[in-house]
Amino acid sequence: MNSKVFLVVRILLGLFVLVFGLNKFLNFMPPQGEMPEAVMNYFGAVSSTHTIKLVAIVEILAGLAFILNKYGALMAVILMSVSVNAVLFHATLAPAGIGPALGLLILNILVLIGYKDRYKDLLRP
Repeated sequence: MNSKVFLVVRILLGLFVLVFGLNKFLNFMPPQGEMPEAVMNYFGAVSSTHTIKLVAIVEILAGLAFILNKYGALMAVILMSVSVNAVLFHATLAPAGIGPALGLLILNILVLIGYKDRYKDLLRP
């Protein structure tokens, strides 16, 4: 991947997850419209166990890592679980909002591709 393209993708992903991670603590982006009961039950469960705060911390750390270009390869792997879960959540419970989740997953995959040289030792047989 071209280094300038990778820089743009990395910064975009960093800003994306930083904003959404901070939103989980500061609530500056209110939810849009009524949420179905299944979504409310899901968020009730992840909020009561503080899982949502852990996800927010991962998102904030990943965002800072991508923006500052420190530990980005590690955070791209860790963030992949958040990306896949966001897509699965929207695919099963709230399909109307799947666009940003797919954007997150695509940006995460592109960043993983950009860091592919860092993973060669891990993937060697």
